[in-house]
Amino acid sequence: MTDATVVTDVDLARLRRCVELAADARARGDHPFGSLLVTADGRTVEALNSVVTRGDPTGHAETNLVRAAAASLSAQVLATSTLYTSTEPCAMCAGAIYWSGIARVVYGLSEAGLRQLVAAQEGVPTMELPCREVFARGGRPVAVAGPADLPEATTVHAGFWV
Repeated sequence: MTDATVVTDVDLARLRRCVELAADARARGDHPFGSLLVTADGRTVEALNSVVTRGDPTGHAETNLVRAAAASLSAQVLATSTLYTSTEPCAMCAGAIYWSGIARVVYGLSEAGLRQLVAAQEGVPTMELPCREVFARGGRPVAVAGPADLPEATTVHAGFWV
């Protein structure tokens, strides 16, 4: 049995897909973030950031993913699923993940790493609140693995936040 808080080679492959989704979001004019959910039986749901293209400040990749996954999967399935994301979930996204019942989160770039790249998004400073702290305030455990050693999770942001 593996430790759910350790990033595995399988996790890294899935995180690379998240970075591809982040690049897709960036290419269409959104912020460079992408997420996917993998169920225990291998089904996947993918989502991209849509803050700019939908004009929705809550359109982060993770919240979009939680909405899509909850609409198509049961609470029992979500409770055994893993959410992968190119960058550590913000406080809003961590709250959505917590309330969805998703069991595990794996991320590439840390919030601290993102903060070094961008001090503000559309003039709003980023929140300095790691997802582990948000999850720790809840009444159920959420396993967290990350940040991952994945340089492309940083590279996808290069030149975007200037």
